[in-house]
Amino acid sequence: MFNTINVIFYPKKRKSSNNKLVPIYARITLDSKRAEFSTGKQVDPLKWDANTGRLRGKTAETLVLNRFFDTLKAKCVSIYDDLVRNEEYVDADTVKNIFLGKGQKQYMILEIFRNHNDEMESLVGREYSAGTLQRYKAAKSHISDYIVHKYQKKDFPLKKLDYEFITGFDYYLKSKKKVSHNTATKYIVNLKKIVRIAYANQWIDRDPFFHWSASWKQKEREFLTHEELEAMLKQEFEFERLDTVRDMFLFCCYTGLAFADIEKLTKDDLVKDIKGNKWIKTKRKKTKVLSSIPLLSIPEAIIDKYKEHPRVIEKKTLLPVYTNQRTNSYLKEIATACKINKTLTTHLARHTFATTVTLSNGVPIESVSKMLGHTSLKTTQIYAKVLDSKISNDMEKLKNDPALLEFAKSI
Repeated sequence: MFNTINVIFYPKKRKSSNNKLVPIYARITLDSKRAEFSTGKQVDPLKWDANTGRLRGKTAETLVLNRFFDTLKAKCVSIYDDLVRNEEYVDADTVKNIFLGKGQKQYMILEIFRNHNDEMESLVGREYSAGTLQRYKAAKSHISDYIVHKYQKKDFPLKKLDYEFITGFDYYLKSKKKVSHNTATKYIVNLKKIVRIAYANQWIDRDPFFHWSASWKQKEREFLTHEELEAMLKQEFEFERLDTVRDMFLFCCYTGLAFADIEKLTKDDLVKDIKGNKWIKTKRKKTKVLSSIPLLSIPEAIIDKYKEHPRVIEKKTLLPVYTNQRTNSYLKEIATACKINKTLTTHLARHTFATTVTLSNGVPIESVSKMLGHTSLKTTQIYAKVLDSKISNDMEKLKNDPALLEFAKSI
């Protein structure tokens, strides 16, 4: 729904001047916002009628000037009508700039998103991961679908993006795209970055995200227990591919490294301290934060096992890592063979390191955080909460043990 444009003229008094004439300014008002500019004309203020916004009298000069003001107003209204007819973004500044011949580039959301993603793609492997690029591409695709769904447009003016657009997009993602709360929030955070770029470049004069803040729902993080780890360690496989993937998974379980990090490990990432203890020191691919991890016996044995592997020799890496997709596929077979009723993923291996391998064995949370390469201790505290929950559930079972309850009655 468009509001009506209003154009008036008024004399602007000079601060100090011997000139008796004053300049006439035009004021465009639209949606309670104003844009003003000089008409280039000067008049005698005594002849100006503030009620009509025109000169009083019928002299030839007066008629010419009043006709000029009428024409100027008509041009502004015509510009406004054209913008509305073409369903383009319109505000007082836009009308003013078009009238003055300055024009004004209309920045569009998807256009800026596309440019951002193109720049990001050229930096994949140096500043961004392929996964990060994929998330931004997915966010752009969802926004494109939302604009078509809600506004029946191929793109949307950045200046019209407001809080209603943001909350509408959030609802659309959850109701139509069926994504989780946290996934929807991630896509909106991606959009927020694009808007912040536009705001920093002064393509928009306000931040539509000012009243919006990301909220996250805490997910239950699964991890392997000591018994499940032991079952996996002892399991023998007929196929070499399963044996190799099991070893890569266990390597993640006992180092806390993500799949993307073990994939790029080389001999340069193995160091010895002054006591002769071996460490893995590598920057996380995701955050560029240094992870410093003492090398336990199991991951050390795995490195030694594969040191003569053809792929290790060819790529000059520490481990013969399969692609993430193939790894996750083989992990399903491994879970079945080990009778583990959990979805094994490389992320779950990292969670296992944080909980079963370290925190549950008394390793201080600050040390765990540093080994995981977390940028905030709050992230690591999630695992501590998971352990507290598990302890509480285990104790609840113990409290309700029939034998203990019977014994308690006899006291």
